[in-house]
Amino acid sequence: MWWSIWWVWIVAGFLLGMLEIMVPGYIFLGFAIGAVASGILVGIGVAPASPALLVLIFAVCSLVAWLVLRRTMGVRKGQVKVWDRDINDN
Repeated sequence: MWWSIWWVWIVAGFLLGMLEIMVPGYIFLGFAIGAVASGILVGIGVAPASPALLVLIFAVCSLVAWLVLRRTMGVRKGQVKVWDRDINDN
């Protein structure tokens, strides 16, 4: 089936990467990295052919990628601006 073909995972990762370009926010980029990592694991023969285990590997890779992205490119300290007065106040 399609889940055991390595290039399907790679193409899905690139499609998710292109979707990330259209909808920025580091939401789809973690999934794209997870799909490419799953494709590489399937390609070298490390990942099993079971669809449930492949989805689990994809989910774990995506979560790790999202956490790394959040840590390196996410919210920085002092990034949130708290307004204490309104510009319309006299």
